[in-house]
Amino acid sequence: MIEIDGSFGEGGGQILRTALVLSAISGKPFSLANIRANRPQPGLKPQHVKSIEAVAEVCRAEFSRVGPGARELRFEPGQLVAGDYRFDIGTAGATGLVLQTVLLALAYADAPSNVTTTGGTHVPWSPCFQYLDWHWRHYLRQIGFSFDLTLVRAGFYPPGGGEIRARVSPHAQLRPLLLNERGALRRIRGVSAVAKLPLSIAERQQQQALKRLARLECPVAIQVETVDALSAGTYLVLLAEFEHSQCCMTSLGARGKRAETVADEAVDALEHFLDSPGVIDAHLADQLLIPLALAQGTSQLQTEAVTTHLFTNAEVIRRFLDVSIEIDGSIGKPGTVTVLPATLAP
Repeated sequence: MIEIDGSFGEGGGQILRTALVLSAISGKPFSLANIRANRPQPGLKPQHVKSIEAVAEVCRAEFSRVGPGARELRFEPGQLVAGDYRFDIGTAGATGLVLQTVLLALAYADAPSNVTTTGGTHVPWSPCFQYLDWHWRHYLRQIGFSFDLTLVRAGFYPPGGGEIRARVSPHAQLRPLLLNERGALRRIRGVSAVAKLPLSIAERQQQQALKRLARLECPVAIQVETVDALSAGTYLVLLAEFEHSQCCMTSLGARGKRAETVADEAVDALEHFLDSPGVIDAHLADQLLIPLALAQGTSQLQTEAVTTHLFTNAEVIRRFLDVSIEIDGSIGKPGTVTVLPATLAP
């Protein structure tokens, strides 16, 4: 039984999700105390509860039954089983975080699986659908994971109700990544979308982003669209493609938030990345740690910024895998992440 104190490092929900994925893959049980101890509202949120239930279902685990607010968990995995799964968070909780947890686990099953998640698809503090589909999936396919994503309906705060469908196949041989140079900026593409709001709002987001990005010497194309959803919402997603890498920046609308502000947030984030020596963005660096810790061969990444989240995730991974993860850089500054080959520790 691996015992983990959830109050160390950044003390958030990623400690739980990383432990769940690696427990399901390695077969190692774990206990987790002080869950999300460093958050304003400690304990489990609905999306964390659903992540536990989802991974438990796909690996036939025995676990302590928990609900929102719970701060302790005991989890004993069984065998991973492919199948057709449906997980409804029941709120605007992040479907992306549940998917990132369960898809990696199901990649180690012996047959393809279909997964449908319902909840928030474009909500704060989590990867939106396009980030998962355009960006996270892009790099995981390079490593050797195979899955497809489809947005059926967008889900915004507070009702949620969005739906993402995924199909995941058993993983192939997992390859390392060397992301030390991004090369020249080739193009920027994106989408500006609204749900249950005038299309002119999406057009204003698009025009402000195009205006800001005009100084860059590369093609820029931002599609305007209306999406189905239970409630009103807007978003802007930008994907910058370089010779050897890419980055994805997103921004969400909110009541009283001007369309131009939505565009400015996404462009500001992209400009910050362009001004850094980073090859990948800070969020992706964290999200690639588990896949690369399972790959065969040495990986190295140049990240836009080293985060406490990155250090915390690395420490949880080391508890389950015999792997070396070296992070060279200061918090908030560009840095290098080196991941040496892992084995499932005895």
